[in-house]
Amino acid sequence: MTQSITNRVRHESQATEAGRCPDCETDTIVHDPDRGERVCRDCGLVLSEDPIDYGPEWRAFTATEHEELSRVGAPLTQSMHDRGLTTTIDWRNRDANGHSMSADKHGQLHRLRVWQERIRTKNAGERNLKYALSEIDRMVSALGVPDPVKETASVIYRQALEQDLIRGRSIEGVATSALYTACRKEDIPRSLEEVTAVARVDQREIGRTYRYVASELDINLEPTDPSQFVPRFCSELDVSKDVETTAVEIIDETTDQGLHSGKSPTGYAAAAIYAAGLLCEETVPQRAVADTAQTTVVTVRNRYREQLEAIDRSP
Repeated sequence: MTQSITNRVRHESQATEAGRCPDCETDTIVHDPDRGERVCRDCGLVLSEDPIDYGPEWRAFTATEHEELSRVGAPLTQSMHDRGLTTTIDWRNRDANGHSMSADKHGQLHRLRVWQERIRTKNAGERNLKYALSEIDRMVSALGVPDPVKETASVIYRQALEQDLIRGRSIEGVATSALYTACRKEDIPRSLEEVTAVARVDQREIGRTYRYVASELDINLEPTDPSQFVPRFCSELDVSKDVETTAVEIIDETTDQGLHSGKSPTGYAAAAIYAAGLLCEETVPQRAVADTAQTTVVTVRNRYREQLEAIDRSP
């Protein structure tokens, strides 16, 4: 008798695992969320009940409601040295209900903030990383580039730190070169001059460190396309759409001939905008174009003549 019951239980268990009803042998098992049961739709046999619900206890009907009701923390980010996993004590001296705390509690919270800030970095490597990522965050904000660039730059700096590429170089230099590499990798047009303008190191050190880090980390980047700078420069110069379109066409025609090889992409884009202004009979001062692209008037003058000769068109 015991053996028969054991065999029957084993049979029912195997059928349930296979997704079939052990009574009517049909694969019509469904889950009833209202009753919290797994039942057979044909014969009504209850296979299990009162399961553990790992979902939230609240209901959301739209994506917006789901985001507002969600109680999970912020997503992990590479732009923070601890990836955003530590607890942060708020600077406002208020309790959970928003009420102001007493003066004694103010002093206690201040001491807690001090110690919390101290224990967030346990060694020199983490202090190095914390300072470098804060420097990247500052430059990203100044340049106005999107968050994916910051994430990519943070990953590049972490890789450089793991491979001990920081030794003998300044933290600011490696952080700035990581940001410049990230801009090029994410196809965000920012010139070396623009990055240098918001950095704490000079352009020569940034360029030297950038080449070293890219070589050691085996980062292969395509040459910068000058046409990437055209929309932003044209927006700052407030020129017409015809000038922008013509400038891109000039760059496309001349780069097919290899004229851009060895030339600064920002200067090349600035010259194309000036040449497009001449062809469209729209006044675009050379000085304004040069200042926008952070290049010299001589560069604009020489490049635009070469471009017009290459496409065999005259204003």
